[in-house]
Amino acid sequence: KLISKKVKPTAMRLLVMEYFVSINTAISLRQIESHFDNSDMSTLYRTLKKFVEHNILHTIDDGTGTIKYAKCIEGCICAKEDLHYHFHCLNCKKTICLTEQSIPSVKLPNNYTMSEANMVVKGMCADCQK
Repeated sequence: KLISKKVKPTAMRLLVMEYFVSINTAISLRQIESHFDNSDMSTLYRTLKKFVEHNILHTIDDGTGTIKYAKCIEGCICAKEDLHYHFHCLNCKKTICLTEQSIPSVKLPNNYTMSEANMVVKGMCADCQK
């Protein structure tokens, strides 16, 4: 995946990629830092930035005041074509991508340019409802 996105597969990048492949929710920087607590934080930050720039990860503002990171789906061109909903559980605080549904396009006035769109649905996830 890294090579196909033209990202050199360094040790840290491979570890971060492996971590994101193993999870199915969006996670905060604090959660990522705690998972990599023995790593150089500046290398970790540069890795996250590189992954966002190359559409390996995308960021989510789920309304909690903390930016979350999630892996991009195959063929993702974040904030341009892959505009999808996110679900935030008010109980467990997990945020997941709802990639099956796209955010409808918004007709903007002349000379307006969209740089990003965000749609967060909030409620209770299946695990918390049990």
